[in-house]
Amino acid sequence: MSILQFNFVLSDAGVECFSIRNMTYFSYCFPLVLPHCHCSHNAGDIVEIPGTTPSIHIWDAMSKQTLSMLRCFHAKGVNYINFSATGKLLVSVGVDPEHTITVWRWQEGARVASRGGHLERIFVVEFRPDSDTQFVSVGVKHMKFWTLAGSALLYKKGVIGSMEGAKMQTMLSVAFGANNLTFTGAINGDVYVWKDHFLIRLVAKAHTGPVFTMYTTLRDGLIVTGGKERPTKEGGAVKLWDQEMKRCRAFQLETGQLVECVRSVCRGKGKILVGTKDGEIIEVGEKNAASNMLIDGHMEGEIWGLATHPTKDIFISASNDGTARIWDLADKKLLNKVNLGHAARCAAYSPDGDMVAIGMKNGEFVILLVNSLKVWGKKRDRKSAIQDIRMSPDNHFLAVGSSEHTVDFYDLTQGTNLNRIGYCKDIPSFVIQMDFSADSKYIQVSTGSYKRQVHEVPLGKQVTDASVIENITWATWTSILGDEVIGIWPRNADKADVNCACVTHAGLNVATGDDFGLVKLFDFPCTEKFAKHKRYFGHSAHVTNIRFSHDDKYVISTGGDDCSIFVWRCL
Repeated sequence: MSILQFNFVLSDAGVECFSIRNMTYFSYCFPLVLPHCHCSHNAGDIVEIPGTTPSIHIWDAMSKQTLSMLRCFHAKGVNYINFSATGKLLVSVGVDPEHTITVWRWQEGARVASRGGHLERIFVVEFRPDSDTQFVSVGVKHMKFWTLAGSALLYKKGVIGSMEGAKMQTMLSVAFGANNLTFTGAINGDVYVWKDHFLIRLVAKAHTGPVFTMYTTLRDGLIVTGGKERPTKEGGAVKLWDQEMKRCRAFQLETGQLVECVRSVCRGKGKILVGTKDGEIIEVGEKNAASNMLIDGHMEGEIWGLATHPTKDIFISASNDGTARIWDLADKKLLNKVNLGHAARCAAYSPDGDMVAIGMKNGEFVILLVNSLKVWGKKRDRKSAIQDIRMSPDNHFLAVGSSEHTVDFYDLTQGTNLNRIGYCKDIPSFVIQMDFSADSKYIQVSTGSYKRQVHEVPLGKQVTDASVIENITWATWTSILGDEVIGIWPRNADKADVNCACVTHAGLNVATGDDFGLVKLFDFPCTEKFAKHKRYFGHSAHVTNIRFSHDDKYVISTGGDDCSIFVWRCL
C-alpha cells in the first residue's frame, strides 16, 4: 500500500488572510508562508524539526506546483507577505526583533532591498494597488509609508497632527483609495484616513471593536471592512463603505450561529468573501445579503479526538475548541457539529455506528446519537482528562482511560445511567491508547510510562501470562507500543516522538504520526527495529492522531499546532 495522493485538508485555524489582488497578474499564483527544512530520507532516521529554516513558497493555485522558494534571512519566521501591483515584486516582514521588511524579485529568487521596520510587531505590509514601488506597513503604534528606490527602502512616518480625538493607535489593517488616499483600521474600532502620509480625517467607531481587515477594489473604490462587532440592525462585523468612508452598509452573516469577529475580507463580482476567527469562510451576496458557508472547521486548539465510522465514508473529529464535527469523506464536507461545552480529547464510534463516545479534558465523557448528535448519556467519574475511549466489539462495554492512571468500564446494556462496573488496577501512568480484543474479553492499554499492559474486561485484572496474550486477536490496533510495532520508532528517538498509530482493517499496514509532522506507512507487523517505511509531508507540527477509513481507502490525520485535519487517499 502507498499513500500516493494527498486528497484534501480541513484547516481549523482562524482565517487571517485570503485576499489576492489582481490574480491574473500572477498566473493565478498565491503566496503561502510555510516553514521548511531539509529532511533526511534514510529509514529510521529522525528528521529535522520543521520551522527551523523560515522560507517563502510561491505556488501556482491551479497546478499546485511550486513556482519559487525564497530562503529567508528572517531569523524566526515570516509574519506577512504581499505582491506588488504587477506581481513582479513581493514584500515580506519577519518576526525578528527589528521586524525586518524585505522586497523580493520572487521569480528570480533575488532580494532587492531590506530594512528594519519597527521594534514592535508589524501586522500588515501592503503595496499600493497601482504601484511596484510604494507600500504601507502598520502595526503596534506603527504607521509608515515606504518607497522602494533602487536597492534602498525609504519611509515616512504617518503624521497625526493636531486633529481632535486622534492619536497614534495600534493599526491592524490597511486599504487604499484614489488620489493617494490610505485607510487604516485601528485596534479601538476607528478608521484613519491619510493623504500622502498626513492624517486628514478620523472615522470614529467604524466598528465597535478592532478593525482586523480592510479591502478596496480600484474599479469602484468601495471599501469593505471586517472587525469585531455584535450583529445589530445597524451594525455588524462586515461593512461596505463608499469611496470616502462616509456611508456604509452592514451585513448580517446568517450561519445559524452568532458571527461577531471577522479576520479577513475580499470582494469581487458582486460578492464578499469573509474569513472568521472561527475558521469559517462565508460568501455574502452584495445585493441580497445572502450568506453561503463555503468552509467550516474547528475554531482553535489542538485536535486529538478522531474516529472513523465502521461502515460508512464518514469520520468524527473532536477538538480543544469544545466541538465535535462529523465529516463526509467522499463529498469533502461537514455533515454536522455539536458544541460539547468543554475541550474534547478523544472519540470512538459504537460497532454499529449509531452512537459515538467522546472524552473531555475535564474528566467527563458523553455518548451521542450519531444521526442527531443529541446526548444519549454522560458521566463524570474522574477529575482530569479522558485520554482515550472505546466501545467493545459486542457493544456491551465502554472503556474510559484517563490521565489518573485508570481505565473504567461501563455496561452499556444497563441504559443511560452508565454505572461503572469495574476498572483496571496497577496502571503505572496516564493512558495513551486502548484496544479491545475481538471477543471483548480483554483490553490492551498503552501508558505514559511506555509500558503496554493487557487487562481482563470488565474486572480489570492484569494479564501477565505471555501465552495467553499471544493468542489474543485484537479488534483494532492503535498502540504505539509492543513487539508488533517496535519498528515504527526511529533511531535516537525520545519516547514521546511517535504519538499515534493505526493498523489497517486488513492487518497489512500500520500508519503513524509523530512530533515532526510526518505521516509514515509501515508493513504490519513491524517487528524489526528502524523498519523501512514511506513518509508523507503536510502537517507543520506534531501529528496527534491517525485512523484508516472503514475500507482502508483513506487515512485521516489530525494536527496539533497546525490545527488541521488531513485526508490522504491510499492507492
